[in-house]
Amino acid sequence: MTPERAKAETAKSQETKVKLLEGALRTLTEQGIAKASARTVASAAGVNQALVFYHFGSVDELLAAACRYGAENSVARHRSRLASVASLSELLAVGREIHEEERAGGHVALLGQLLAGAQTHAALGPATAAGLELWIAEIEQVLRRVLATTPFGEFTDPAGLARALAASFVGIELYEGVDGAGAHAALDALEQLGALVAALEELGPVAQRAVRHHLRRTNRR
Repeated sequence: MTPERAKAETAKSQETKVKLLEGALRTLTEQGIAKASARTVASAAGVNQALVFYHFGSVDELLAAACRYGAENSVARHRSRLASVASLSELLAVGREIHEEERAGGHVALLGQLLAGAQTHAALGPATAAGLELWIAEIEQVLRRVLATTPFGEFTDPAGLARALAASFVGIELYEGVDGAGAHAALDALEQLGALVAALEELGPVAQRAVRHHLRRTNRR
């Protein structure tokens, strides 16, 4: 086989894999985990179902790969916006905007299907966790940057706080399916918390030193 032919075959194989990954995501979003089979995914991808097993070995492995693929694409879409966040209050506001965009794109429904499927599909649990870790890593970077200039910087754990924020949004996304108004109220409450934090962030140097002193004294108790 010539180098040109080998290159063309590799490109075609990669194109087929992407079709299957996107077909799997579309199937999960539109039909749910219960309907995710080699036949339905291949149909959504527009390819022969034998290619599911050729490229991924099993349907579960395809779904796990699709989970990682979807998370990588979602995080990449919002990375530049997160990188421009300058305060904790802004992070909460941007988080709400991202939540609305992800919900409109069907990604909230997809997450619900992945979390549900992880109970019966062994490969989905680690893959879903890995996808969430991508979000947590991005949020942690923002928190480390914005908290460093506030009175809270030395008293908070950015890694733990990033997980708490990610867990909050995941919970709200799932809650939204049974109580949309309640989920909306929860997001409003997070924004109110952001407003309170913004007020503290805008304190002058003397007031910020007083806050730090109070927090240090509280932590020693």
